[in-house]
Amino acid sequence: MSMKTDQDTNAIRELFATYAAAFDDFDADAIADLFAYPVVIWQFDRGNMFEDDEDLMENIDALLKVLDSEGVVQSDHEVNALSVSGPTALASVSWRQKRADGEVALAFTCHYHLVNIEDEWLIASIFNENV
Repeated sequence: MSMKTDQDTNAIRELFATYAAAFDDFDADAIADLFAYPVVIWQFDRGNMFEDDEDLMENIDALLKVLDSEGVVQSDHEVNALSVSGPTALASVSWRQKRADGEVALAFTCHYHLVNIEDEWLIASIFNENV
């Protein structure tokens, strides 16, 4: 693995840590800032394209309402697979979203296609997979 790939891998892992922290803070703007637009998100066997952060915000707000109703306070993640090739990367990440008592409220895996734009890794698409 080249030094550049190591730097990219570390930056991508940091992206997911920032993403998790934004969910824990219920910060919709911080979440939206981590995407490249347009972005495609596959949920419940249906793909949706979001042209810009304003377009995506409705989806993020709905997701944050679900997390709030489930009592989620902590989003743990594990990067299971990561492949970087030039300005693109693929990552599979397992998520466990927990309540204050540590109980897992939601568990799922997402597969991400990432793109590097001006030395910043951003999420270009997501495929949600329930586990």
